Amino acid sequence: MDQLGATLRSWRDRLDPAAAGLPHHSPRRVPGLRREELAVLAGISAEYVVRLEQGRAPTPSAQVCSALARALRLTDDEQAHLMRLAGHAAGPDRVPRIIPGSLYRIIERLDGHPLAVYDAAWQLLHWNPLLAATFGDPTVRGPEARNVLLMHFEGSMSRIRQSPAERAAFEESLVADLRGTTSRYPDDPAVTALIARLHRSPRFRELWTRRSVAAHQGASKIVEHPEVGDIALDCDVLTTQGSDLHLVVYTPRPGTDARGKLDLLAAIGTQEMSAR
Repeated sequence: MDQLGATLRSWRDRLDPAAAGLPHHSPRRVPGLRREELAVLAGISAEYVVRLEQGRAPTPSAQVCSALARALRLTDDEQAHLMRLAGHAAGPDRVPRIIPGSLYRIIERLDGHPLAVYDAAWQLLHWNPLLAATFGDPTVRGPEARNVLLMHFEGSMSRIRQSPAERAAFEESLVADLRGTTSRYPDDPAVTALIARLHRSPRFRELWTRRSVAAHQGASKIVEHPEVGDIALDCDVLTTQGSDLHLVVYTPRPGTDARGKLDLLAAIGTQEMSAR
């Protein structure tokens, strides 16, 4: 953890605030980002940044590492180094969790849509402000609870409405996708722990015994938003080759007023999210 802290401090010191999109409003005694600025960019507390740099914090999750890598503008190799320092071993037997710069560039070009990046076990790694404004702030949950399967089978996806048939198809597709992940990463302890926790759900146990295998490619759903009302969305899943990352993009359903509601949330909802 001492090495991790020293490395984070070095990367923070070298980053030009202007390159991170921060204006120069006051003189700086030292180059680089302030801890408070890194905290805002990464979506974590300034106190946690201090403890990380001093080697006093618990090992950061893969999600926190991804957020720090994005905020610090790390290269793919540096992000991999950060993951290793934090104890997230990389290898053919572990689910990849490094988001390459090329994928971030695609994300930036799709900022008019709610979107998120998940790993092969459906753990949330990254999301844009519009997704948070549409579905709710993911940070209200702990990093380990930001998993689509856990949220669904433990009943915490409160804003989403589906018909019984849509819900059943969604569940079957997700579980079949996870089954495929277990064959590609049979020795990943995080996947084993996830499945053990999911077995608390009778519905998951029922689907798991079917042993179906298929890639989850998308779904349709209604988001019951507390401010703008129902938003009808289509969801498409794009999976990267080699790393099995899932880029999930939500688009307005044709023939509905969803586009206007997303535009409204882009104008006002993300302001609220960025202020947190």
